Amino acid sequence: MSQRGPCLWRELPQSCPAPAERYKHACCSYDGSVYVLGGRSSRSLKDLWRYSVVHNEWTELVCSGEASPEELEEHSMVAHQGFLYVFGGMLDSAYTEWKCPLWVFDVVKQKWVRWRGKRNSSQMPVNRKAHSAVVLGSNMFIYGGYVDMRGSSQEFWSLDFDTMAWSVPEVSLGPGPRHSHSAVAHQDSMYLYGGLRGLREQRDFWRWNSSSNTWSSLRTTSGPSRLMGHSAVAFRDGMVLFGGGESQTSPQSGLWRYSFTSHTWEKLPALPCGSQPPPRMHHCLVGIGPSYQPPNSTDDTTPTSPHSGLKQGLLDGRLRPFKNKCFPMSQPYRYLGTEETDIELETFGPNKGPSVSQTPADVSDGETRSTQRIGTCLTFENQAFRQQWSCEDEEVEVEVRDELGDAEEDSITQHLPNLLLVVGGKPLSRHAVVSVWQMTQTDS
Repeated sequence: MSQRGPCLWRELPQSCPAPAERYKHACCSYDGSVYVLGGRSSRSLKDLWRYSVVHNEWTELVCSGEASPEELEEHSMVAHQGFLYVFGGMLDSAYTEWKCPLWVFDVVKQKWVRWRGKRNSSQMPVNRKAHSAVVLGSNMFIYGGYVDMRGSSQEFWSLDFDTMAWSVPEVSLGPGPRHSHSAVAHQDSMYLYGGLRGLREQRDFWRWNSSSNTWSSLRTTSGPSRLMGHSAVAFRDGMVLFGGGESQTSPQSGLWRYSFTSHTWEKLPALPCGSQPPPRMHHCLVGIGPSYQPPNSTDDTTPTSPHSGLKQGLLDGRLRPFKNKCFPMSQPYRYLGTEETDIELETFGPNKGPSVSQTPADVSDGETRSTQRIGTCLTFENQAFRQQWSCEDEEVEVEVRDELGDAEEDSITQHLPNLLLVVGGKPLSRHAVVSVWQMTQTDS
């Protein structure tokens, strides 16, 4: 991991429409946007929002219909190849018709869809809260959680996205019962930190290797204290961890980084001249930019994803890929004291004009490629970065491709600055809308 300087924090002002301030919600990033679902403010919530980092704007998405979830708290949400997978968090599972608390949101169609699986099978997890969920390859792995009156669970489940089948990995002895912990995925492993074991906070650190199906305890001489209600994300060859507390009444604002190569913890200082995020618990930590993406992985919007063919056993119908691409331009600009590269926006989608938010249309199997050049420039204000990004004045290329198209195209995510966002959390701020804090690191 390259050496970086102190952290620069600043609060991003949010204007309406925007989600209400909340905690115990779920967040995940997908293709440059952040999705926020449910949680709790003065009551339990079920709304779904998308936050555009480029525009610094919120959009409320449809959250109704038979396939949509109810009010959820302390649930999980992960993104994989054009879909958001939500698990757990129901308030009273004893009276729900869902045998398995799993919901799927189609990012392209912008609606909740029914997943196909053996819902009456005993080989599936029951409702829980404050568990962790990560994606490794084409599987979602869920660990622990608080299960009804049984308290902390040590159950470990795997969901195969290709078949939508649940299974229990055969693993060695691991962290034991746990909830309100954090977990991140890196290469072939899952890393789990802290949480509650029953009523006692923990500060142990574990690694699960998917190749050998073994747990190992990572012992370090330094690092965060006992924590629960914190959040962590993978970053380059390590992970960053923010917030949490040693009890429900002691939120913290510490930011820590763990290196997977040197196996050491480092507490990251904040610039004294900048703002400092308030202590937070039960918040969401989201990473945006290439350094927060899995290394050597294809982007979720490549034509090999369900955008060009939905996973068998999940949904009916077939879609075609849709993506935005930004190209480097010759003129540099300066962002937070560092020289970056301007970008040119190229939109891939149906021939509907130069819009960055088009919805892909179905394309017949025989249609392989069409190209239209439009002489209109896309220009939009990036309020979050205080920059203006635009395409060249000459043209925007719009393409429709089938699943055999070029899989080497990058998404806009690869061209965004590396940003760490803290979304919401407890104690609730005085603002009516959700608080969002942004962190970048300066050069050392």
